[in-house]
Amino acid sequence: MTGLLTRRTSVPGSTPLGRAALEARSLAILARAGAVGVGSPAKVAEMLRTLGTFGAFGAAVHLAAIRHGGNIAITDDRGDLTYAEFDAQINQLAHALLDLGLKPGDGVGILCRNHRAPMIVGFAASRAGLRSLWLNTSFSARQAREVCEREGVDLLVHDDEFSEALAEVQPRFGKFSVDVTGAGAPDALDELIAGGSPEMPSAPEKPGRIVLLTSGTTGTPKGAPRPDPRGFSLAAAVLERMPMRSGQTTIMGPPIFHGTGMLIAILTISLGSRLVLRPKFDPEQMLADIAEQRATTICVVPVMLQRMLDLGEDAIAEHDLSSLQCAFTAGSQLPAALSGRFQDAVGDVIYNLYGSTEVSIATLATPEEVRRYPTSVGRPALGVRVRILDDRGEDVPQGATGRIFVGTVTPFEGYTGGGGKEIIDGLMSTGDVGHFDEAGRLYIDGRDDEMIVSGGENVFPREVEELLLTLDGVTDVAVLGADDEAFGQRLRAFLVLAEGAEVTEDQVKDYVRDNLARYKVPRDVLFLDELPRNPTGKILKRELALL
Repeated sequence: MTGLLTRRTSVPGSTPLGRAALEARSLAILARAGAVGVGSPAKVAEMLRTLGTFGAFGAAVHLAAIRHGGNIAITDDRGDLTYAEFDAQINQLAHALLDLGLKPGDGVGILCRNHRAPMIVGFAASRAGLRSLWLNTSFSARQAREVCEREGVDLLVHDDEFSEALAEVQPRFGKFSVDVTGAGAPDALDELIAGGSPEMPSAPEKPGRIVLLTSGTTGTPKGAPRPDPRGFSLAAAVLERMPMRSGQTTIMGPPIFHGTGMLIAILTISLGSRLVLRPKFDPEQMLADIAEQRATTICVVPVMLQRMLDLGEDAIAEHDLSSLQCAFTAGSQLPAALSGRFQDAVGDVIYNLYGSTEVSIATLATPEEVRRYPTSVGRPALGVRVRILDDRGEDVPQGATGRIFVGTVTPFEGYTGGGGKEIIDGLMSTGDVGHFDEAGRLYIDGRDDEMIVSGGENVFPREVEELLLTLDGVTDVAVLGADDEAFGQRLRAFLVLAEGAEVTEDQVKDYVRDNLARYKVPRDVLFLDELPRNPTGKILKRELALL
């Protein structure tokens, strides 16, 4: 990775004294949440030994099993799985993978929807010292083949439905299919697990690694390996502000192969709580699960909030949602109009995270901030430093827009294929531009590569998108630039309307003209049935640009 060096700036926890203070504070936060606690000397010794041997990720389920072995760990279409059962199956699979001949550092690909199997495989790979590569379930056959070859997949676990798409993928240790429902005979993964020992495997040379893929909204998805967390501050950064507690229930909306889902899944497990997994998001199913499981936390991307609201007030009122304390959102822009409508309907429960696969956690807005400052993404999280820099790498004045750089204690180490993000003083570019308000809350103004110069004026589409979502009848919006002979570029707006709504092109233009500067009025307005999105809810603007 390359970058500019302007002046020395301390990243939180970068000095020994600062790191010790950060870890002490993090442990206190985890203890308050119930992720750590006092136990017998023998249990404490075993937990510390496991943590030192397998790292934070590989040890997570075993640590939970020591304290909460009888608790339900996962509820999915197969039923319930306790932490003791979960831990034993992870050990069995870790042994089975090593017995097949895989060596530390080899790659295990996972192409699965949300259910117990990918969780077992991911933790087993880490415990065996292997790399787990989490593949996107929307991949075409060509993408799956290319990514598996590029990332070095030596064994592949996949849901039955993807067998045809993976026909040309031939890992040297084979493919193992999964029956999501478990209704029939044991599947290939079940048989592999059954052949392994339930005892903890020997310590690997070094803990395994997780390789997540970037969203690929602007090109081919890249592998972004994450180092095993060196301490407790990553979990504490979320638990400091969110009231997640041990023994509760979390319902997962987005795919676990995305950083948003992975983060909340691991936090839920570290707390010994129940994780409810469904292969595909269904808004009615999520509402029913909240009521039936008395769930306290849901993990969603913004479009999922919209889909629940689209069911209507009566459908929402049919379910008792009084247990819900946290609606954790991340992965894409949270429109102010959407957050307001959802919190009006369900209560002030939205915690909105800003981050990325590369920088991990940057900021986290609380429900109060989401209510009072709905276009903000909150303040920097525990252990995180955020700066707004100009093109020379200098800090911009408070309130001015500039490039966003983030520093954490778990820095991104570069893409598996080489290259990385720009680094300045140990802080990494997010690729976004934004500004701080007087209270230190961050606002995202847009992507640094999405700025449109129209008639000599700089425009970021996000401001226009936020406004158009407040126009009656509009449920989804994307704005981007198009070439224009007279103005250089012009704004083009793509709108999705609510069922039965009638909105005209002139109404859209007049609404923007009445609320924003004239140069921000879209010159083109197109109406679509839906906007193209990836599985984590991000709008695929490169596809819209072809229309």
